[in-house]
Amino acid sequence: MALRLVQVNFKSWDDSALGRFWADALDWGVSSEGPGVTNVEPAGLVLPDPTAVCVDVVTVPDPETVKYRAHLDLATSSLAHQMELVARLKELGATSADIGQGDVPWTVLVDPEGNVFCVLDPRAIYADTGPIAAVVVSCADPRAMARFWNEAMDWTVHEVTDDLARLRSAAGVGPYLEFIRVPDITVWTRIHLDLRPYLRCDQVAEVARLRSLGAVDADIGQGDVPWVVLIDPEGNEFCVLTPG
Repeated sequence: MALRLVQVNFKSWDDSALGRFWADALDWGVSSEGPGVTNVEPAGLVLPDPTAVCVDVVTVPDPETVKYRAHLDLATSSLAHQMELVARLKELGATSADIGQGDVPWTVLVDPEGNVFCVLDPRAIYADTGPIAAVVVSCADPRAMARFWNEAMDWTVHEVTDDLARLRSAAGVGPYLEFIRVPDITVWTRIHLDLRPYLRCDQVAEVARLRSLGAVDADIGQGDVPWVVLIDPEGNEFCVLTPG
C-alpha cells in the first residue's frame, strides 16, 4: 500500500472566505495553488509530510445543498477550552445547528457556508491529534468501511464495532478517520477525502488496486485533470492525487 490521507476537500462558493474561516478556526495558515483554490495548513508545514492532514477549499459553480456525509470534529483540552472555542468560532461566523443531536456533550455548529462540524468535549483519545480530532464519515456498515479503507491506505485500524470504525496514521499522529453508522445515508456530499501516493509510487497502479478492492470511477465533471475521482463501496467520493 502506498497511499495516505493528505487533505479534506471542501466544495465552496467562495474558497478564499471559507478558507480564511477554517484557517482562523484551526489557527493555521493559508496558501493557494491557483485561482479558486485555498489551502489551509499548519504554519511551517513542509511538504511532503506523510502524517499531515490539511484542508483544501475549492470554488465550484454550484456546490450541492444537501445533508452532509462527512464532517470535522474539533478537539478541546478542557470544558473551559470547549466553551472558549465555541465562542470564538461564532465570532468568526459559525452558527449553532440542530441536526437532531439532542442532549450531548459536544457542540454542533455550521461554518459560514453551512458545513456541519462539531466541537467535542475533552477526550483523552484526542489529546494529541492537533486541532482536528477526527474526520467523520457517515456510513451504513462501519465494518465494511474499515475493511476497504484499511486496504486502501497505510493507516492503522484502531477500533471496529457495528457502530464505529476508527483509523489513524500508522505513525500514530494527527487526526483519526472515523466511520459512524447512521440510519439515513445521503447520496452526495460537499466534503471528500484526497489520497496521495508516496513519491516514486505509481498512481495508475494505485488506482487499479483501489478498483480491485471495490472502488469505482466517478465522473463529477472534473474533465482532464491529473487526479482520479473514485467512489468507495458505499458511494463516498474521494480523489487519488499525483505522487508527492
